[in-house]
Amino acid sequence: MPDITTEADIKTLVDSFYARALTDPLLKQVFVDFAHIDLAHHLPQLYDFWSGILLGTSRYRGFPMRKHFPLPLGLEHFERWLELFHEAVDAHFEGPVAETAKRHSLQVGRVFAGRLGLLEGL
Repeated sequence: MPDITTEADIKTLVDSFYARALTDPLLKQVFVDFAHIDLAHHLPQLYDFWSGILLGTSRYRGFPMRKHFPLPLGLEHFERWLELFHEAVDAHFEGPVAETAKRHSLQVGRVFAGRLGLLEGL
């Protein structure tokens, strides 16, 4: 399998993750039923976010935490998010950048969960 090296690879990764997340019983509640996510607007932002992390581009502009505060999220949502994200990486890619994607997703999950107060007492 190839590593993540192009914008097309970023799109494959993000699209693969969202195909999983939007049909997952736990995450679908948040993405579809509560947040009413607009994929046409949301996905290009995520392509830019992950492109910046994995390919070194600088297109992403945003404050992702702000949009997550009103969502009914628990630690189980972050655990499932990580599981599905890692599945998406492993389904399409292998190599150092793919491993960086998985490591960085852990950092993102920890930061979000921590700022939402979900890691207190652990």
